[in-house]
Amino acid sequence: MDFTEIYQQSSNLVAFSPGTHFILTAVNDRLIVRSTDTFSITRTWLVDSSPSPTHPITARPSSKVKPSDAFITHIGWSCDSEHVFAACAKRGVVDVYKLRDEEWNARIDSGAEGLVKAEWAPDGRTVMCFSEWGLRVTMWSLVTGTATYIQYPIHPDKGYAFRSDGRYFILAERHRSKDTLGLYDTSDSYKLVRHFPLPTSSLSNFSLSPNGNYLAVWEGPLEYKLYILTLAGNLLTTFTPNPEPTLGIRQVAWHPSGAFIAIGGYDDKIHILDTLSWSPVITFEYSSRIPAGVTIWHEPQKWLEATEGRGFLSYERIKSPQSITHYQVKSDPTKPNPKTGVIQMDWNRTGTLLLVRFENVPSVIHIFSFPSSSSLPSFSPSNPSSPPSPSTNPFLTQTRLQTLILNTSPILHARWNPNPERAGSLVACTGTKAVYLWSDEWVSGDGGAGDVGAGTSKEEEEQREGMAECVGVPAKKFDTRNIHWAPDGKGLLLLDKEMFCCAFEVVEEY
Repeated sequence: MDFTEIYQQSSNLVAFSPGTHFILTAVNDRLIVRSTDTFSITRTWLVDSSPSPTHPITARPSSKVKPSDAFITHIGWSCDSEHVFAACAKRGVVDVYKLRDEEWNARIDSGAEGLVKAEWAPDGRTVMCFSEWGLRVTMWSLVTGTATYIQYPIHPDKGYAFRSDGRYFILAERHRSKDTLGLYDTSDSYKLVRHFPLPTSSLSNFSLSPNGNYLAVWEGPLEYKLYILTLAGNLLTTFTPNPEPTLGIRQVAWHPSGAFIAIGGYDDKIHILDTLSWSPVITFEYSSRIPAGVTIWHEPQKWLEATEGRGFLSYERIKSPQSITHYQVKSDPTKPNPKTGVIQMDWNRTGTLLLVRFENVPSVIHIFSFPSSSSLPSFSPSNPSSPPSPSTNPFLTQTRLQTLILNTSPILHARWNPNPERAGSLVACTGTKAVYLWSDEWVSGDGGAGDVGAGTSKEEEEQREGMAECVGVPAKKFDTRNIHWAPDGKGLLLLDKEMFCCAFEVVEEY
């Protein structure tokens, strides 16, 4: 792995373009575009820091204005990499630029309602602006120059989604103290198609299935209830695993095929529901006792000091069964926001692996293995045949805790590779001078590596262990606090508080 030089950034505003050819960076009130080939600057704009004409109505008095109020707070690429925007939430303005025309510029004034967040719509020609106090979402079209207003979103940072084809925009709203859902047609200037009430009393969030057929809606943290609805507003089922009062749901993740949905709450349990019966097919529960057959990787002690933060070092392999009690942190359930439950739950691109992090063991990554979607024909909603019996159900017989990754420091972020061909690759960071890599790549008996394929026996496939490595960042002062994959999965973006660098694979030529 080869690392680039270290560059300046502010507020962690760094993003690859969708085609991975450029990197967009914000440094205070300046927007910078670099080429990923040479990392030379190809475009730069100094963002106009003057506030919206009507913004002073809600802005702080001039005597309290700080220079940082003019700094960029949000950036983004359009889907075709033709446009970029820079938003300054405290000034209530969004500036849009065209990559191929440095002189072209568009400016959006949020007005008296203020600005909390800006984001591109999937068409790459509409900018969504969320106002303060949950007043409305405004869709600004760069094509027509007009705006469409949608009132009373419940949340500015969640509770909205676009269907995978971008045709419909779904927004959780609150009207007359009741949770509702609005469905809008993006091809007809966000015209309202359907508006229906939700069964929730205090909506936490919702998640749209990958195929766009179902909505999973769940209550706030005080009630463990999940509702499955269609886009027409029909309630299909209500899932409540425990009839007694308990803390609510923390994470929900649809399987990439849309055939299953994983639900994790404060109770350290993960329920997997299928979309045929909407009932649990398997339930995992956190345990400090790791059974036999689980591959356990342990970060070597003080390896950064020994290697001076340079090069690669493999994790240490620990035999199971094993106890990880000493990795747990104490949690007081009588206090608000107890440190327990599922804080991250992500499927890889192919749906064969599920990454789970529990808050009471912040330095541990659990990886569960699942059968491929091709081996589950009866679980497809398009095939309504009866599910197999528990003894022959491949989802039950092949699903297990496969790998445990133990780190010495709490994990800040862990992310799957977005490339489907490398779906089994994982990267994590802990705020140290290192990144941590794991891959389910099969290691052959002769020491070589390769994918499991033709000629691989069932016993060898079951003994698939993967690879885990610690990679030091070759810099004197750089702590990796956040990390992102490039869209093609061949590079990494490493972020410190005010700096960033990139890491790319080294391709050997023979």
